Amino acid sequence: MRHNKSGRRLGRKPDHRQHMMQNMVTSFFEHERIITTVTRAKELRKLIDKMITLGKRGDLHARRQVLRVIHDQNIVVKLFEMIAPRYTNRPGGYTRIIKLENRQGDNAPMAVIELVEEGFEAKQKDDTDASAEVVAEKTADSATA
Repeated sequence: MRHNKSGRRLGRKPDHRQHMMQNMVTSFFEHERIITTVTRAKELRKLIDKMITLGKRGDLHARRQVLRVIHDQNIVVKLFEMIAPRYTNRPGGYTRIIKLENRQGDNAPMAVIELVEEGFEAKQKDDTDASAEVVAEKTADSATA
């Protein structure tokens, strides 16, 4: 039974799965998008979001934690200096998964996982006040008519 066991096994042993994910994260931050299967992309998203969150923190301990996953120093520098500062105002959801056609050989569902590029704007808390003003204007217009 798999009670309280999170994560997908991806048909690999634990060591192989960990190294495969580390290689995919390194390739992702090198190219900022990769093509893989849908299940791998969903599993990779978790690790990428953690790395970007650590990059946003930017302290020495966060850098050392990232180095445990990404062994290429140049990619870590790129993450901390170029990628993470783009998402300082974004609370999460740094990636998007776009499904593609199935792979020719084994019909596996494929997807592109890439960084979200457009800016993020927080929701306004005054939405109820704005809707109340619109209702007040409509009632005032109907009363004058």
